[in-house]
Amino acid sequence: MRVLGIETSCDETAASVMDDGHVLSDVVASQIDEHRPFGGVVPEIASRAHMARIAQVIRRSVEQAGLTLRDLHGVGVTQGPGLVGALLVGLECAKALATSLGVPFVGVNHLKGHLLAARIPDGATPLPEMPYMALLASGGHTGVYLVEDWDRISCLGQTRDDAAGEAYDKVAKLLGLGYPGGPLIDRLAQTPGEEITFPQALRQRDSYEFSFSGLKTAVAQHVASLGRAPTQAEIEIVARSFQRAVVEILVRKAVRAARDKAVSRLVLAGGVAANQGLREHAARECKAYDLELFAPPIHRCTDNGAMIAHIGWLALRNGERSELAIGPKSSWPLSV
Repeated sequence: MRVLGIETSCDETAASVMDDGHVLSDVVASQIDEHRPFGGVVPEIASRAHMARIAQVIRRSVEQAGLTLRDLHGVGVTQGPGLVGALLVGLECAKALATSLGVPFVGVNHLKGHLLAARIPDGATPLPEMPYMALLASGGHTGVYLVEDWDRISCLGQTRDDAAGEAYDKVAKLLGLGYPGGPLIDRLAQTPGEEITFPQALRQRDSYEFSFSGLKTAVAQHVASLGRAPTQAEIEIVARSFQRAVVEILVRKAVRAARDKAVSRLVLAGGVAANQGLREHAARECKAYDLELFAPPIHRCTDNGAMIAHIGWLALRNGERSELAIGPKSSWPLSV
């Protein structure tokens, strides 16, 4: 079954074609340059950029797969969660395509795409067997999930306020680093040197919940206490210290969940899973607690069409279909 996946939940316009579980194409058009002057994603700009690019992205994806639209058997599209205007562009395009081609389509939960991305075959990376514990950390979402099957996923805990990726962007803005903040802070954090201690909220709690607003405030207060713009050396100290606080609490909660639920595998998912510091710390902790660690390739961590095509293919193969009347969902909790 050949399925087209369409992703427009935030600031990436993406499309991919999957044939019986194998990725034939994966095209992503980034909007980073449009949003960089504002230090974050502007919903109106995102929606307009999706409208301008989606037809070309889909065309390139189908051509890259060596197919025509008539060769498709179904369409999967991100229905939520995400920015409503952005989601609407992809959703309506998917409806029009499916109707004109006479094929079924299905709305896909964006979070499920991330949580199963590590199971997309790429010929090089080992694929995790289910069940596994997943740490999902991105610009809009942070949580710990028990993945028992592709359609049996339970959220054990999530952030009470900022997502991890959102905290990275806000701290990068405080430090005058630019956008997106995650890769910039991660790169600076790799330099060895002095560190300071920032708070890790809910560290001693038995729950699997997170909170990053207090950490962000602590960084802001520290920078303000300098009474001037921080030097490069001071920026590096803050970057190292902030990253340590984030990755330690993320991994601590995820490893605890895996051990509590007697699951032997931990999967990293979402854009923050591309963070080198997170991967290295997770590898050390998993080795210490005899857990297998899996992470998708970097290009599968950030938003992409392949993860949506993957879930769309699984759902359509299982007989799931969506009605043309469905609409975008800004919030779509994942707990089955």
